[in-house]
Amino acid sequence: MKVIIVGAGIGGTSAGIALTKLGHDIVIYDRMRENKPVGAALSLWSNGVKVLNWLGVGAEVAALGGDMADMVYLDGHTGETMCDFSLAPVTAMAGQKPYPVARADLQALLMERVGLDRIHLGRQVVGIADDGTQVTVTFADGTTDTGDLLIGADGARSITRDYVQPEGAPEIVREYSGYTNFNGLIPADDAIGRDTAWTTYVADGKRAAVMPVAGDRFYFWFDVPQPAGLEYDRADGVAPLRAAFDGWAPGVQALVDAIDPEASLNRVEIWDITPFSTWAKGRVAILGDAAHNTAPDIGQGACSALEDAFALGIAFATNTVSVEDTLKRYEQMRAERAGDLVLRARKRGYETHAFDVDATEAWYESLRGADGVGIIRGIVGNIDGTPVDLGGGLRAV
Repeated sequence: MKVIIVGAGIGGTSAGIALTKLGHDIVIYDRMRENKPVGAALSLWSNGVKVLNWLGVGAEVAALGGDMADMVYLDGHTGETMCDFSLAPVTAMAGQKPYPVARADLQALLMERVGLDRIHLGRQVVGIADDGTQVTVTFADGTTDTGDLLIGADGARSITRDYVQPEGAPEIVREYSGYTNFNGLIPADDAIGRDTAWTTYVADGKRAAVMPVAGDRFYFWFDVPQPAGLEYDRADGVAPLRAAFDGWAPGVQALVDAIDPEASLNRVEIWDITPFSTWAKGRVAILGDAAHNTAPDIGQGACSALEDAFALGIAFATNTVSVEDTLKRYEQMRAERAGDLVLRARKRGYETHAFDVDATEAWYESLRGADGVGIIRGIVGNIDGTPVDLGGGLRAV
């Protein structure tokens, strides 16, 4: 079949690879005019890496990943070590080592594997029509394309999501998560954290963290609870970080000092969407942020999109009644689990950003002297249930 995919991000390209493996003809359209990924890096937990292995890019992705062997929490004010433990149990229980990767590196790899000749940038979809046998998309420039089905991986403000919702369904509204995230890439520096550890400084509902990625670099991120809509000029650079983290530990000051705002600094208000159940209508379905826009608090956003691509591929490899039937089965495979991850991330963000001060203080106290067992149980709990493992479950911590 000819499959039109709207969106050339992680979800759209991975779905393209999955369907190409089955012999389908893929074409991808994206409104962006050049490949400029949003965000510096992303967490690939074991469930996401397994999908990439299945797609045939496991070795390449492993080369892009940082050696995140340990997890460390430090007191944001004093720099005192609260806990420091190995992440090896995650690998042992899930059957795959997790690692962070630079988003641009991963997206370039996936786009290359799909085939750059199949990807068309600068094409904004403004209309979708399904006549029961084919789907036609209309672009802002007045041109059209027609295929046997359409996959909308067109992000948090998806036009495809609006199309598939039932008539009279409640409006789907993005909700502000209460904090802003600053992120980017810097050279690895022992003054900030070990180059084999995910290191997080915490205090006052704020977080400053680094994770290793390939090329002797750290992916860094800061969380700052604040109202939505505050003005920010890129010329301000790290000034908001200096204000928010004034007086914090030397490692945090070293991190702020290491940032080159012109080279790598992104500021993103964090929003999510309350889960909903309708992902498909006729020959059209959604995938990735279009289906489950989530906050990054459990690091499962990209992994969930990769799970979508896997489930979509399996659905088309094993079901033969009709395109419409297969897309509904894909929806049934994914909507509940993906929605659960959105709610887990929302709950986690509420706990860690001092929206309930007592809960956040209790979390800080639980970190002091922790052996990691409880934290690893939470990480594995998010991984467990992936369609890659066919519901077999993981061993308990």
